[in-house]
Amino acid sequence: MIDLSALAPGRSWDQMRADFRWRLPARFNMAEALCGKWARTEPDRVALRHLSADGALDAWSFGRLERAACRLANALAAAGVARGDRVAVLLPQSPETLLTHLAAYRLGAVAVPLFTLFGEDGLAFRLRDSGAKALVTDAANRAKIDAIRAGLPDLGCILTVGGGGAEDFAATLDRARDAHAMVETGPDDAALISYTSGTTGPPKGALHGHRVLAGHLPGALLVHDFPPQPGDAMWTPADWAWMGGLCNIMMPALYWGVPLLSHRFEKFDPERAFSLIAAQRITCVFAPPTALKMMRQVPDPSRFGLGLRTLGCGGEALGAELLDWGRDALGLTINEFYGQTECNKAVANNVKIMAVKPGSMGRAVPGFDVGVIDGAGRPLPPGETGEIAIRRGAASMFLEYWGRPDKTAEKFAGDWMRTGDEGVIDDEGYLFFASRADDVITSSGYRIGPTEIEDCLTGHPAVALAAVVGEADPLRTEIVVAHVVLRAGAAPDDATAQALIAHVRARLSPHVAPRKVVFAASLPTTATGKIMRRALKRP
Repeated sequence: MIDLSALAPGRSWDQMRADFRWRLPARFNMAEALCGKWARTEPDRVALRHLSADGALDAWSFGRLERAACRLANALAAAGVARGDRVAVLLPQSPETLLTHLAAYRLGAVAVPLFTLFGEDGLAFRLRDSGAKALVTDAANRAKIDAIRAGLPDLGCILTVGGGGAEDFAATLDRARDAHAMVETGPDDAALISYTSGTTGPPKGALHGHRVLAGHLPGALLVHDFPPQPGDAMWTPADWAWMGGLCNIMMPALYWGVPLLSHRFEKFDPERAFSLIAAQRITCVFAPPTALKMMRQVPDPSRFGLGLRTLGCGGEALGAELLDWGRDALGLTINEFYGQTECNKAVANNVKIMAVKPGSMGRAVPGFDVGVIDGAGRPLPPGETGEIAIRRGAASMFLEYWGRPDKTAEKFAGDWMRTGDEGVIDDEGYLFFASRADDVITSSGYRIGPTEIEDCLTGHPAVALAAVVGEADPLRTEIVVAHVVLRAGAAPDDATAQALIAHVRARLSPHVAPRKVVFAASLPTTATGKIMRRALKRP
């Protein structure tokens, strides 16, 4: 177990920060921490409740999860997957997603979660860059993999949920043994690659060790007001392919033995979200602000008979209006938090312990040293705006960018990890977000890098040049806007705009596709020929 004894109700934030230390055991494996320990001591304890699209509910005990994860680990090992190999997961929220993570960790392999909305180009890059040796997907996504498999020489094993034939997921598990000797790992051994968007170049894979679970627990404990509490159950509408869904809810719930709900929304529906929370008796939810903005439009949420105890929010600035709505409509204060794929859950709120200041993301979580630095990496005093940075030593901090030592080095200024966000810390230690220091677009809770979209657009025969920026939007925080210079003969009309949007949707993902296309005769550039995205942004 991870020592969280310094974090307890009734203690002040300052007391908890002063007393907390990262005390991680020399041997630590997330599969053991998330499932194994419960399977041995309380095998019948409910770990997961999966709600399918037709409304059927399937409960998974820790004992059942453990046996199935062992079967999958044995099947992957038989296919040649060994310690350090990458195992990709292209699935929505489901038991099979969780099983793939557990099996990979048991083997000492590295899980690579992938978003199901990614198109062929987005998947091909991530699978090729990670050198994934195995992939677990479903029938709905298998066609995309078949279309790109010839360009993925490392990918040898593909298991398909509902796929049929020799590579069918369920049939493969049925043939495997349900006992498996877990590989010994330590906190710093590689466990997970999460791809994050950047402003220059392709997406980067943030490599995390098994300690990433420990790193999320203090923040999750505070945001959700010291779980487990009697009757607790957890859910998030965020996909488990993202750090938010995976590490903010899925992993902490299992670690604490709190029943976790998995359910896939084809399209987020705020009415259905409220109904689900009520029907499944969910007490603790993590939701990005965009989901909350949609839920705020639902009249009289009290009519659902909610039993919400906590509501956590991260990924975008919350704002005073959503804070007020939570208090008025839901009867609770939304606890905001802040972090990044590279180092998550570093700042948080807990209304029971501290005053929540509108516009602030909270204070540094125990175990994290968060500051504001200048361009030279020097800490700035309270009240001065600079780049938000997190000091090395936090357990949720990434190990490195996969295969990119140059980018890893650029991410740090001495012992400070740069976030690319600008902000200010007040005299009481509250952090306030100011703006992005780079060109990453924050839309509907997703961090979207422009480069990948620009590369996709310039691959269209009608496009000569493209620059992608974010434009302020009241619902999504920002929308993706593409500024495009067309090739000779292409018409700057709505039909072309819609064709370009469809091209990005199909090749990359619907969630990164532009919502607006602006045609231009030229794009502003620097003296060295680099496109100046900031000159295209509306003030």
